Amino acid sequence: MGMTMTQKILAAHAGLPEVKAGQLIRAKLDMVLGNDITSPVAIREFDKEGFTGVFDKSKISMVMDHFTPNKDIKAAEQCLQCRTFAHRFDIDNFYDVGQMGVEHALLPEKGLVAAGDCIIGADSHTCTYGAVNMFSTGVGSTDMAAGMATGLAWFRIPSAIKVTLKGKLQPCVSGKDVILHLIGTIGVDGALYKSLEFGGEGVASLSMDDRFTISNMAIEAGGKNGIFPVDEKTMEYINGRVNRPCEAFEADPDAEYESEVVIDLDKLEPTVAMPHLPENTKVVSEVAGLPINQVVIGSCTNGRINDMEQVAKA
Repeated sequence: MGMTMTQKILAAHAGLPEVKAGQLIRAKLDMVLGNDITSPVAIREFDKEGFTGVFDKSKISMVMDHFTPNKDIKAAEQCLQCRTFAHRFDIDNFYDVGQMGVEHALLPEKGLVAAGDCIIGADSHTCTYGAVNMFSTGVGSTDMAAGMATGLAWFRIPSAIKVTLKGKLQPCVSGKDVILHLIGTIGVDGALYKSLEFGGEGVASLSMDDRFTISNMAIEAGGKNGIFPVDEKTMEYINGRVNRPCEAFEADPDAEYESEVVIDLDKLEPTVAMPHLPENTKVVSEVAGLPINQVVIGSCTNGRINDMEQVAKA
């Protein structure tokens, strides 16, 4: 039996010819990510364990994302802890005030993640980077600490759900609608510790922003990761950003999937999630005219300013 995209990437990083779902491995990491909330916890664990160095100062990223500029003394102290650690070990990819941004947009834009990579991040939405055909997943701060010191992480090889996309996106429909439709179909635990592997002719109509959004929300279905194949759009995005060799991984024709979900993009409508779970989805025609009394702009929800403007006008 062949391997999925995720399984191939993890096998390569474990130095194994093949892996199977459920197998425990130890994999080499291409990047370890933390932000201004999770990094301080990791730094405390790092020091408590007595580590005296990082495995590679170019393969650690810290983005002062959530509370920068600082809103209070506690937030300032957290960022100072990160800043001190970054200076102590001369971390290359430390993004502070004036350079920081939404971490999961920043790393791809800076070319710090590429096809075929293996990355962990102390943030649940680290699965975003699967859009460029890599294995990326969120971990706890203790795993981040160990990753910074050793460059290694252990994983249980996930089984996979094949998500086949047919047709192409229609006007006013985006990747957000694709992933909300999927979560509404399989539920918030429908992909628990599984890899969501996207493919099919419909991938071609998705922009990179669409793919990042879809991969970002794999965790909202319980997924270990979400991942896309490489095509011309992927290479256009990577070229000029990534300054190192990278390798694309394709699923074997006989790869084993636990199940398959087919989404016809031609028929997909703009979709929203109702309170209080992402799986409670409805197409907008079902909720047209429903008054909205609360709006939250949040990076974790991929909130767009033009969406907020439309709500404000209503």
